Amino acid sequence: MTRVVVVGGGISGLVAAYRLAADGDREVIVLEGSSRIGGKLRTEVVAGVRVDVGAEAMLNRRPEGVSLARELGLEIVHPTPASSRIWSRDELRAMPRSLMGVPMDLEGLRASGLLTPAGLAAVEAERLLGPEEIDGDVSVGELLARRCGEEVVDQLTEPLLGGVYAGHAHRISAAAAVPQLLELVRRGSLVEQAAALPTSDVPVFAGLAGGMGQLPDRIAELGGFTVRRNAPVRAVRRLDPGFELEIGAAASGAEALRAAGDAVPGLPFTETIQADQVVLATPSAPSARLLADLAPAASRLLASCETASVVVVTFAFRAADLAGLAALDGSVSGFLVPPSESRRIKASTFSFGKWSWVRDAGRGALDGEDVVHLRTSLGRHGEAVGLQASDDELVAWSLADLESATGLRARPVDVHVQRWGGGLPQYPVGHLEKVAAIRAAVAEVPGLAVCGAVYDGVGIPACIGSAERAAASLTAS
Repeated sequence: MTRVVVVGGGISGLVAAYRLAADGDREVIVLEGSSRIGGKLRTEVVAGVRVDVGAEAMLNRRPEGVSLARELGLEIVHPTPASSRIWSRDELRAMPRSLMGVPMDLEGLRASGLLTPAGLAAVEAERLLGPEEIDGDVSVGELLARRCGEEVVDQLTEPLLGGVYAGHAHRISAAAAVPQLLELVRRGSLVEQAAALPTSDVPVFAGLAGGMGQLPDRIAELGGFTVRRNAPVRAVRRLDPGFELEIGAAASGAEALRAAGDAVPGLPFTETIQADQVVLATPSAPSARLLADLAPAASRLLASCETASVVVVTFAFRAADLAGLAALDGSVSGFLVPPSESRRIKASTFSFGKWSWVRDAGRGALDGEDVVHLRTSLGRHGEAVGLQASDDELVAWSLADLESATGLRARPVDVHVQRWGGGLPQYPVGHLEKVAAIRAAVAEVPGLAVCGAVYDGVGIPACIGSAERAAASLTAS
């Protein structure tokens, strides 16, 4: 029987293991360096209610996520009709329909008040522009600023991309993040074509009743593979045939002592296991270290990949404390913040307004009293706020911005701070070419595959698709 070791117990590693185990002729082992599986999918109890403190939704119009959830017997839910806002110039303004900032409804854009008359004029002028042939890749910000004006980038594109990548529009690749823009601009006006795109009754997003954090545990429960937690992989070496993996936490000075043949009592235990095939489902930095000898070219490219650190602060308030606040009456699902606003937070999700299951779970949760949950998000690429600030500072900044945006002055009954250091890979101009080169270098090592958010997209469906691609490459071989 073929033994496959998957390094990394996030959603990508778990799905890769699940698909490989289903092949029926493989012993599959997942090695997770921490005490918990799931990566950025995690739930915690806040004021007696288990809620997501990581990813809380997945794209519904991309099939991998909802298909897997159904396959696992999980209940899929969709957001309520509550609408989202953009916090701009001290007002929560209606978010007009757009294709990553390209307006799909000019009347809605005008009514929102997001753009100045000059900004609206630039959008109107784009309708007269002809086709544009893009030579190679270009950033989303550069393309849209050239076509629709910098105000569109600042007020619409930046907050939207900040929510997905925690990045900056003028650094993120259009080919990797929004390839549809490049297809449209080659045909003519972006604004005209965006306005003509058909509307759909299919919800954009989906979630799971009880939280997206259930997904990893269900995969592990039903997957037919073994999971080892607290098993960090320190090295992967090529054998002939197969691989040898070294497991165990590093300890200061231990390697020198071992090399000298001295006993090291009390140091972390190290072991090796062998595998016929290996999947690396780890972030770019640990993947680069593990590939240093196996695939040096891939290692160098992965080492050059940048990430953004973000923080999610989850609050629980007494429902009664929100009475009289229009923005918190359940009709609004949250808001995004353009970076030019110089606020501490970059977004807030009113979970009780966005997800019916969250609101229902909070009923009577506090000694019979109703509680409601909402979240703030902080951190963009290049900012160290999430790593350097204390929990108390992050909570205070979030509460101050929530008060300014919504008028909420109540004190929370419970708070949870979740830091995701280096949690979101960045997709700069040229990202697709880099990924192709990484995969080409990895393909030169028989029995080796890679997957994860750094390659094919940061969303849950994209990570699942990346994992399924890795699994298929190994089953085919």
